Amino acid sequence: MDVLGMSGSLRAASTNARLLRAAAKLAPDGMQFTFYDEQIAALPHFSPDLDGERAAAPPAVADLRRRLSAADAVLICCPEYAHGVPGAFKNALDWIVSSGELTDRPVALVMASASGAEHARAALASTLRVMGANLVFERSLAFSPRYLGADGSILDPEAERAVREAVVALSRPSP
Repeated sequence: MDVLGMSGSLRAASTNARLLRAAAKLAPDGMQFTFYDEQIAALPHFSPDLDGERAAAPPAVADLRRRLSAADAVLICCPEYAHGVPGAFKNALDWIVSSGELTDRPVALVMASASGAEHARAALASTLRVMGANLVFERSLAFSPRYLGADGSILDPEAERAVREAVVALSRPSP
């Protein structure tokens, strides 16, 4: 099973990107991860004019769509900014609303932020459902970078349990 791990943060040292890599280490046999985190900064601002019937999607958008199409499932780790989803991540989702790469695709959502990210989790879960994603797991974590060890392990037992549950949920067959 191929899983695309997507980080909702633009930070170079993003806790959420590191959390995705820690999640990959918890994956069961037969599950491989690829990551979409640093690439998010290359996406242009969404505009239907750049993606209409006669227009070819910008290269960064085509790359995102290709990666999503190739994945069997998606794990999203995202922070909360000002009680919302980071603008860059919402922009990425806007680019795939009409192309449908998330339709019926299993998606696990782990919102990891010092605030607990409950507001952003609710907003993002709603957006993903409208897009047709099969949301198999959603959880908000009050998460700090200190919960990640130098070796990439998750040091907080509750956070590790939640992330492991998210990864395992991706491997379950859809009802």
